[in-house]
Amino acid sequence: MNAIAFTDVTKSYGSVLAVDGLTLEVPAGSTVALLGPNGAGKSTSINMLLGLLRPTSGDIRVFGETPAEAVRHGSIGAMLQEGTLIPELTVAETVEFIRRLYPDPLPLEEILRLADLTDLAKRRADKLSGGQTQRVRFALAVAGAPKLLLLDEPTAAMDVESRRSFWDNMRAYAAQGRTILFATHYLEEADENSDRVVVVARGRVVADGTAAEIKASVAGQSVSFRLGDQSVSGLDGLPGITGVELQGGRVTLRTADADATLDALYRKTTLDVRDLQIHGADLEDAFLALTQEA
Repeated sequence: MNAIAFTDVTKSYGSVLAVDGLTLEVPAGSTVALLGPNGAGKSTSINMLLGLLRPTSGDIRVFGETPAEAVRHGSIGAMLQEGTLIPELTVAETVEFIRRLYPDPLPLEEILRLADLTDLAKRRADKLSGGQTQRVRFALAVAGAPKLLLLDEPTAAMDVESRRSFWDNMRAYAAQGRTILFATHYLEEADENSDRVVVVARGRVVADGTAAEIKASVAGQSVSFRLGDQSVSGLDGLPGITGVELQGGRVTLRTADADATLDALYRKTTLDVRDLQIHGADLEDAFLALTQEA
């Protein structure tokens, strides 16, 4: 059974079409990253999955049920960008309050461990940092042991160490057969933590596959080297060049033919090239190419 099924779903706000004929299936037990620029329809799609918004047309199913039915049965947990904790309650009191709303919740100690909150259990909500507050939101999302977990920018405000710990815990939760759908602007998170990447732009799916497949779909490489104080003049005329970027004394040449670019770089210029590196397209390159094309 599919955990998620969108069938020709649209959502309009007056004359603005936020989601445009979206059709998407997510099998149970998979971890899917949902990528797209601001305004692509990611948050709108997640809110429709939660039954917070109704589609203008089309059909949405969660484990074969309507979103409202799935929410009522405790099948969905969500960590959204917005939401305020009750300031007077401690972390443990907040989590315990929410977990009691579900028919078969996880034990309190397990929830706190999953969210890396054991040491913060007695701290009041109004004494938490932004990253700690995000971890509490995650704890509330998993409190009911949902089969489907929806995450909208889950690591916003977290530092590097907290982000790493969050994804370790997320993988442990997913390993128990749960389905994860997360929207993020951190493309490296999508690359490292998803089975599948779905890229949306203007409310439509423009790419769907593994991170490796998405990257392979975009031809091109980059050649970078240290240029120091030398001029970049003329580099955009080298064979195969599609773009030139200069940052901190290092130049990056986007090219459709790295061999031809390198040959001309050494044969036809007098530049002193240092610390040369060649890279294939990464997920950021693919994301920009796909969304700009759309």
